[in-house]
Amino acid sequence: MSQWEEPAPNELSISNLTCTREDRVLFTQLEYTCCAGAVLQVLGFNGAGKTTLLHTLAGLMPPASGVIRWRGESIAGNRSYTRSLFYLGHQAPVKPALTVAENIQWLARLRGQSPSAEELCSALEQVDLEAYQNTSCGHLSAGQKRRVALAQLYLSAAPLWILDEPFTAIDKEGVGRLQQLLATHASHGGISVLTSHQPLRLENLHTLDLAAFQPDEACAYV
Repeated sequence: MSQWEEPAPNELSISNLTCTREDRVLFTQLEYTCCAGAVLQVLGFNGAGKTTLLHTLAGLMPPASGVIRWRGESIAGNRSYTRSLFYLGHQAPVKPALTVAENIQWLARLRGQSPSAEELCSALEQVDLEAYQNTSCGHLSAGQKRRVALAQLYLSAAPLWILDEPFTAIDKEGVGRLQQLLATHASHGGISVLTSHQPLRLENLHTLDLAAFQPDEACAYV
């Protein structure tokens, strides 16, 4: 893109997507497009493929068939897409030997960021970890480690967020703060795709139920 060209608008499109696990088709012929400002909640029974879909959207695993496009370009081998993405999975990517602050700084550097001390403290406050800034992550609970990873979201400038159960291990106030963050991200033209058992109250919320894309034999697994 030349310096005179406008960047393409944020858009995530899924075309004729089929995903499998252990030779079983989870969902097939999935079609969906998320435009700028969307928050998409993926629904489905246990085993329907919600996490598999998020893994596939994040580029962590290839689909059995179909194409995923970001800003009109396939995400396969697309480094620009990787730079546009913030992914939060079930496993918290923290190093036990590092402190909470050190882990967040390390994760930020992996994304090309250098948060200030004030930005770091603000992010920790949003996830109720401000008192643990200098605590080794090896001494934290599983829920606290997940909140260390979640703190990165409050520092993220990525236009696309893919979040697997982001409301896990946070209290009612934290849920409210995170929903406000999602709303702010959407108001700036960002896109969020997430799974959650938490009822969400967002004006721009859309839902995608994987039950509509199950193969005929899937009923045997419900």
